[in-house]
Amino acid sequence: MNKYIICGPQGSGKGTQSRLLCETHDLVHVSIGDILRWHMAHHTKLAARITRIMNSGQLVPDEIVDNVVRERLGLHDYNYGFVLDGYPRTLPQAQYLFENWDVDRVIYLDIADDIVFERVLSRAKMGLGGGFTKRADDNPEALKVRLTEYYEKTKPVLEHYDKKGILVTVDGTQPINDVFGQVSSQLGLTPLVPPPEAVAALDDPHAALPGAAH
Repeated sequence: MNKYIICGPQGSGKGTQSRLLCETHDLVHVSIGDILRWHMAHHTKLAARITRIMNSGQLVPDEIVDNVVRERLGLHDYNYGFVLDGYPRTLPQAQYLFENWDVDRVIYLDIADDIVFERVLSRAKMGLGGGFTKRADDNPEALKVRLTEYYEKTKPVLEHYDKKGILVTVDGTQPINDVFGQVSSQLGLTPLVPPPEAVAALDDPHAALPGAAH
């Protein structure tokens, strides 16, 4: 069983690459962002708190996300493994995860801030869902907050992965198929090119275009 984490700044292509990997290699995509947005859309007990936090551009507190992850992975619906997207983002989250589950590799999609702003604000301007509802944090002010918190809280987690020898870094600015090929190659997975049906399964109408990303 293969258990992977995929991470990177907002707009780096985590969602797109996660779905391609899962469709191609029969893995389960566990997107914490999608789960949190589901709670908001369905007005659960967490909805009001999550909505307030995400609308302000802040990261959801560890205890909320840890509980979401525990419940989701506790379903054990992944026969061949999973790709965990959007978690962990802090050292306490990473420690919680590794105390309870084994992880084979962590995929980091490296992307510069200027490209983050270009991609995220472009998709917000176009009003495209692309597998998500249009998010309140897709605006310059909230995005700046998210990036600041990303570098403060998430970057140290990468050092933690690197020390464990499980970190794989890939240039996320490349065309989607090239990113997929490099990720699959470093994970020892084949094929290195996603089949047409995997690309067709993407919700994002721009997912097959070079540089398009979630």
